[in-house]
Amino acid sequence: MQLRLLEYFVALAREGHFARAAAACNVTQPTLSAGLAALEEQLGKRLVERDRRYIGLTDEGRAALPWAQQAIAMIDGLEQAAETARGPLHGALRLGAIPASMPMVGHFTRALRAANPELTVSVRSLTSREIEQALGAFELDAGLTYLDHEPPTQVIAVPLYAERAVFVARTGSGFDGHRTVEWPEVLAQPLCLLHEGMQNRRIFDAHLAARGFAVHPGATADSYVALLAMVEAGGFATVVPKGYTALIPTDSWARVLPFAEPFPASRVGLVVLDRRPSSQLAQAALAAANAIKLPRGYRDG
Repeated sequence: MQLRLLEYFVALAREGHFARAAAACNVTQPTLSAGLAALEEQLGKRLVERDRRYIGLTDEGRAALPWAQQAIAMIDGLEQAAETARGPLHGALRLGAIPASMPMVGHFTRALRAANPELTVSVRSLTSREIEQALGAFELDAGLTYLDHEPPTQVIAVPLYAERAVFVARTGSGFDGHRTVEWPEVLAQPLCLLHEGMQNRRIFDAHLAARGFAVHPGATADSYVALLAMVEAGGFATVVPKGYTALIPTDSWARVLPFAEPFPASRVGLVVLDRRPSSQLAQAALAAANAIKLPRGYRDG
């Protein structure tokens, strides 16, 4: 059985569209369709429901998909192990990161490339659920995500830091003389926050509910950069992880304040799929996570 046929099958399941799957595999659509037909003939089972377009996987296709994904990952791991037995690690490490962890990406990448200068890093901004799914489908080598709330399963985790939230308002919006803020005065502001599909927002809402509060933001986004841009433009305030304050220039437009009664910190860490043997890229990611030297702001939570 040719590995390429399995790659066609996995790409179609991921993309849900023949043309996009063919483009992802750098082949023509007829080549991909012929390859899928050949795979079905070898297995003696129909894997894909199709008419003139992709409809979905058959029951047999859904059952076969995890094995195809695992077979591809195992061959990739075999090639990496053979290639790096006497030389540096090459290739691209695929990292998924929740938006809250994006400031950590720079520290992780620096530690990774210090030990593996021939590696490149491909970073995708994903939700915690998407990271868990992509690790299970062997579409990521590692993830940066929450470890305690809706924790990912079947992973090896390295805790990196405890996330604290801070309030960000535009200078001149009424908070210039404050050293801290109280939750009632924060919730009285026009807020922009992450949307409810993001785990950070679900954690935030749960902590608010535990204190008898609820929030009704005037704008939502899936990016902290978008939230900060709305605050800078005026008319909104927001709540962001403390790590993002390092990206805001001092003496700038922003007034950044801690909470007088902060919520409990949330642990964020690096995760890789717990499987044996572990891939070379997963091992490199774990080593980099353990080697990260964090700035004082992270160490202090």
